[in-house]
Amino acid sequence: MLSGPSDQDLYNELAFYTLETLELRDPEFIHQHIVDAFAVQHAGPESKPIAIVFGLIGLYLYLEKNFTGRQVQRAHMQMARNRKRWSAPSIPQRSATIGVADVLAAPPGPARNAMIRRWCEAVWHDWQHGRSQIAALAQQELNIVADPQ
Repeated sequence: MLSGPSDQDLYNELAFYTLETLELRDPEFIHQHIVDAFAVQHAGPESKPIAIVFGLIGLYLYLEKNFTGRQVQRAHMQMARNRKRWSAPSIPQRSATIGVADVLAAPPGPARNAMIRRWCEAVWHDWQHGRSQIAALAQQELNIVADPQ
């Protein structure tokens, strides 16, 4: 029985698209958003808390604070300077209904870029139980005021 490409293979293809195809023309740097969405969507017991926290911070800043990928990247760098032990929210039981395969199924260009956002939204939705923790962390580490929700 033949199986299709793994999620990691599909992610690598999408990463090529966001880095090679869009990088020179994309001041938004959407590559950062796929890194965060993939890391958080594929979080498991073996995942390092820093990977989960940074991914969730990235999704929070992108979706709720309208940060570009470049701004998220800078926020990650600022947080990394404060080397400490990060505490991640518990991993949700369900996984977003949109995945990297759905993103790649969209035609390259605006449709695929819009699907990247929808993927990020779906992943962030699954982690809403940790939103207040992530918002508080963004305020503490990055001085970003959380909006009440």
